[in-house]
Amino acid sequence: QVQLVESGGGLVQAGGSLRLSCAASGRTFSSYPMGWFRQAPGKEREFVAAISRNPSNTNYADSVKGRFTISRDNAKNTVYLQMNSLKPEDTAVYYCASRNSGTFYYLAYNEGDYNYWGQGTQVTVSS
Repeated sequence: QVQLVESGGGLVQAGGSLRLSCAASGRTFSSYPMGWFRQAPGKEREFVAAISRNPSNTNYADSVKGRFTISRDNAKNTVYLQMNSLKPEDTAVYYCASRNSGTFYYLAYNEGDYNYWGQGTQVTVSS
């Protein structure tokens, strides 16, 4: 059974940084694309970042480009989201997700592209 467990969320002041982690178990982690999404109160869940099986291939939502970095450590079965220059509008529950299939360079951007989800971790940015 596939399990994704996020950690690293918390309360931070605007301009600060956090690093989220997503530990995967139950599958060959390195074989699948991964992504991060977030959901703010009263809003729909939205795409944040994606990484392909090739860890050098990544993409980001325009709202976080230049501030967030997604990476993966296949030896540790973990994907990370480094978040810098945080803004109050980044406040949300952050979810990691994994897809069942994909080519070496495939990036998935939509919720429906992913098969497994973590439980989420809360990030709150105060002004």
